[in-house]
Order: sequence, then structure tokens, then C-alpha cells
Amino acid sequence: MSAKQSNVTHSLLDSATGPIRYKMTNDLMFKAVLQSNNHVLTGLVCALLHLDESAVKSAVVQNPIIPGEKIDDKNVVLDVKLLLNNNAIIDIEMQVENEKDWVERASYYLCRNYSNLESGQGYLNVKPSYHIGFLDYTLFPDHPEFYATYLFMNKRTHQIFTDKLRISVIDLNHIDLATEEDRRHKIDQWARLFKAKTWEELKMLSVSDSIWAEAGETILKISADERMRQLIEAREDYHRRQIDAQTLFDRAIKERDEANSKLEATTAELETKTAELSKSKAELEDKDRQIAELKEQLAAKSNP
Repeated sequence: MSAKQSNVTHSLLDSATGPIRYKMTNDLMFKAVLQSNNHVLTGLVCALLHLDESAVKSAVVQNPIIPGEKIDDKNVVLDVKLLLNNNAIIDIEMQVENEKDWVERASYYLCRNYSNLESGQGYLNVKPSYHIGFLDYTLFPDHPEFYATYLFMNKRTHQIFTDKLRISVIDLNHIDLATEEDRRHKIDQWARLFKAKTWEELKMLSVSDSIWAEAGETILKISADERMRQLIEAREDYHRRQIDAQTLFDRAIKERDEANSKLEATTAELETKTAELSKSKAELEDKDRQIAELKEQLAAKSNP
């Protein structure tokens, strides 16, 4: 971007107020910003991996959005796959809806990317594979954590088997649980950027670091592109339909569970009444037997 273009865009950011129409929690906007602005991408990766920016020589997106390509609900792949320093393969994704399969999908992506040897290479040449997910829900509700990293290690001794495989999860709904280390690397600030709903929130962040202003400028630039705006709106519509589908599914499950509870209660009531009826029948049979015995006794006395 030229100095003139940067000044124009920055002027637009200064004048931007109110709600952010296309937020970074939209997975297409998330990918478009990181693909379009390598400085923002590098800053995010350095924060997540606790690296100094001077340690990053290159960060190349391996699966860029191609202008004009069709992005629909069926074949959309909106993770950001990048090659860091021509050495590590990193997948970064934004996930808003809990589709109940993130653990399996993240593990699959991680292992798929770890299979990166070229013909003739030995196993020692395998590149590290990291998968990083920004989730707008809590993955493990019983164990909430803002920034969690999972490694391949010995269950008993915690000895690391290899540091070339890693899955990290950032819970955008639990920024309050950020540790001192998270705050030192400004990971909580990145999370606030992605969750920002207004331009005022975003500009407040940029007071402490201009990289968030740069991210805001990139959002504005992408939002001004008619083709990208249509695709982003289509993704938002898809997310809304996913939410509606999940709501209907949850409602159907609730109705089914309520119907099953009523059926179980009715069955229990019938079983109780059946037991009571059986008891009454047994009592009647016993009384009939007693009456028959008395009749026999009376008959015997009448005919000595």
C-alpha cells in the first residue's frame, strides 16, 4: 500500500463510528484480513507462538482466497494455512458455531499437515505442524481456559514425545481468564480485536499498538470491495442459517426429551396401577378362598 493510499485509509478509520458491519468473527473476513495484511498475520503468529517479530523471516499463506473463485457453503475452506520461515506449517481458523466436531477436525488438519515430507526426504525433515483455533464458544465447559495448548506427551511423566505437533485453542468468550503470560504477549488484545463490535472499541485498542489500527484499515479496505462484501454477507447468512438449524435441532431434542419423560412417567404410573390391581386381585382371591372355607365349615356343621 502506498503512503497516499495508507493516509486515505487511515482517514477512513478515523471517521469510522458505530457498529463494525463485517467483524473478524466472520471466518471469511478473518481469512481475508490475514491474507491481505502480512504484517497483521505476522504479529498474530508472533503473539500466539511467543516469538519476537525479528524471528519471522517469512509467513506465506498456502491457501489464499482467489479473487473470483466461488465460495459456497459446501466447499468453503476458510482456515489460514501458512508456511512460517519455510519450516513450520500453521493452520489458523475462526470458528463461531459449535458444530460438535472441532476436536476431531482440528486433529485431522494437524495430522494432515504433518504429512509433509517430499519424495526422497528422511523423517527428520518433517516440518512442525501447529493448529490454532479461535473459538467463539467454550470447547470444554467443565474446564474453561482462555488460551490452551495441547501437546503430544507421556500421560504419566508429562515427558514431551515431540514438540512438532501442537493444537492451541483461544476461547473468545473467556478473555477474563487470560493469564499474565497471555497478557504479556497481548493475546487477550488480539481476542478483543476479533470480538470488537464497534469502531470505537477497535480504535481504543489501537492506542496501545498501531497494528490493531492497521487491522482496522484492512477491514475497511476489504469491506469496500463489492465482491468480497457479497461473499462476507453470504457467509453471515450461512452462519445465521446454521444458528437457526441448531436452534430447531435443539428444540426438537428438547421436545423429544419432554415426550420421553412424559412417556416414562405414564409408564411408571401404569406399572404402579398394575401392581396395585394385582395386589387387589390377590386380596380378593384370598377373601374368596376364606369365604369358601367358611362355607365348607358351615356345611360340615349342618350335616354332622
